Amino acid sequence: MEAVDKLLKKPLWFNILMGIAALLVVSIIFFFSLGWITGNGETAKVPNVIGLDVTAAQKNLSNLGFNVVLQDSIYVDTLARNGVLRQTPDPDEVVKKGRTVYLTINRVLAPQIDMPNLIGFSLQSAETYLKVLGLRLGTITMVPDRNKNVILDQLSNGTNIAPGSKIPSGTVISFLVGDGAASGAIEVPDLIGLTVPMAKEKILSLGLLVGNFSSNSPIQDSASAFVIGQDPNPFLMQLDSAGMPMKNKTTPGATIHLVIDKTAPVRTKIDSIK
Repeated sequence: MEAVDKLLKKPLWFNILMGIAALLVVSIIFFFSLGWITGNGETAKVPNVIGLDVTAAQKNLSNLGFNVVLQDSIYVDTLARNGVLRQTPDPDEVVKKGRTVYLTINRVLAPQIDMPNLIGFSLQSAETYLKVLGLRLGTITMVPDRNKNVILDQLSNGTNIAPGSKIPSGTVISFLVGDGAASGAIEVPDLIGLTVPMAKEKILSLGLLVGNFSSNSPIQDSASAFVIGQDPNPFLMQLDSAGMPMKNKTTPGATIHLVIDKTAPVRTKIDSIK
């Protein structure tokens, strides 16, 4: 009480100065202790945990004084399950110790999606659709059809997959695609009487394959031989409305086998229409 009485007897300006001095002392002490209180100045480099299993990543970060939060999980079929896909802050970034590192990991189970109906889509559109849904493109098989590069069927593991079927993300989808032919079949060319080189050229120009050669007598140089028979035959046994033999048809990529001889066959007018 005596000290307080003495202080009260001091002039007002003296008391004000003493208050200001006390406030300055407290501020200085607080300022210099702030770094110790907040850990200011203690920094660490964030390690790169991308690609690690989430358990190993959490252990590495915790050992360095970081907090860890699993922020999100997505599915990438080509990467390890439970592996770290992204981290925030980025690897090698220098931050304050105790900072929280947020991780995005790869799911263990693939999400199930509905198989879309891609029949009738262009091949380019179907490929884009697969990417958006997280599906993978398999084999593309061209089949005879007037609609070029149009999806005719969709397959998974070699079997048809119906629209709406539940399939895991990352499933491989294969397509049967139209080759743009005007029809599903082409006429078998009439090769009788042509030389072997001429017959080969005609066969290949139609998208067909040259098969085996056979002959009734030895032939040393097939390039100078002539075609005297073929399989399949260019004509059918049936007659059309005009009484003429109907043209035989085959599919693109079919094989034509030839019978050859050193002597060109003598063709009559009737032979040319058989």
